[in-house]
Amino acid sequence: MNTYNPINALVLFFIIAGIIFVLFRPTKGWFWIIKNNFKGNEKVITEDILKQLYHFEDSGNKVNTKTLLQVLKFSNHQIIEVIKNMTINNLIYFESDVLKLTDAGRDYALRIVRIHRLWERYLADKTGFSKEEWHDRAEMMEHKLSHDETNTLAARLGNPKFDPHGDPIPTKTGKIAPVNGVELPLLPVNSLGRITHIEDEPEIIYKQILAENIHIGSLIKVVENNATRIVFQSEGEEFRLAPIVAANLTVAPIEKEVVMEDNIARLSSLKENESAKIIGMSRESRGESRRRLLDLGFVKGANIKIDLMNPLGEPHAYLIKGTSIALRKDQAAKILIKKD
Repeated sequence: MNTYNPINALVLFFIIAGIIFVLFRPTKGWFWIIKNNFKGNEKVITEDILKQLYHFEDSGNKVNTKTLLQVLKFSNHQIIEVIKNMTINNLIYFESDVLKLTDAGRDYALRIVRIHRLWERYLADKTGFSKEEWHDRAEMMEHKLSHDETNTLAARLGNPKFDPHGDPIPTKTGKIAPVNGVELPLLPVNSLGRITHIEDEPEIIYKQILAENIHIGSLIKVVENNATRIVFQSEGEEFRLAPIVAANLTVAPIEKEVVMEDNIARLSSLKENESAKIIGMSRESRGESRRRLLDLGFVKGANIKIDLMNPLGEPHAYLIKGTSIALRKDQAAKILIKKD
């Protein structure tokens, strides 16, 4: 026969009370941690949805819930719940099965895009992070910077109009500068143009462009254009791209009167026993690395030649202003020369 034991009851009471305290302790209880974590995730998911819708609408494409479930890296349940809340909060609306931004949603999306592109500009100009890292690092910061912090960052950078890929940076009032040019495959043979934008998505195509060492701001001449490849000359080199890759390059056509001089090239193409004069530096050379090269004497008008060839490939040592300086190939590719 069971008998009531006050000691056991007291122990059980304290165990239950302890569990409740661990679960519901103010701010630090598991319940609040999980709830706040969901709220944090909800903000990130909301902003990612807004940014995706902005990019789809800006490129003239339509998007539905199924598409968002495929492109966003969250659970389907979380995304659907956030979409419901976004419609309630008048950030998005449905037109048939197509998701669209409201005016308020578009304004919010532009703020996120502004932070992302400003942060990429910051990474390019003020740090030594490689291009491959810019996008992911900017994606983290776009959810963290406040409105005031974003404006401070913009002012520190000189309120730039474009990010390092050539994408326009929205102003604090949401205005966007136009991107001049057309997709490279639309240019006929013998056309001249200047690369004004390099699309960094999808990542697999962007990596191919990076591997080719194609630079924004470069002057190009199309020498072949067909269904299988686009071939163009730029800075003393020839580039061959599949049309799907070339479509990620925006090129502003230039009048025929502009002449591409045959002996203008990249320093990386200089051969042993050749000499040249520096005529400038590519826009790809930015921030501290650019200032360092200028401090070392790689300035317009300076005479240069190879001082020592590395038998293993790179770096090579270049003789400039009486000093031998070693540069990797990717560094030398950002310095423009005119061969003697």
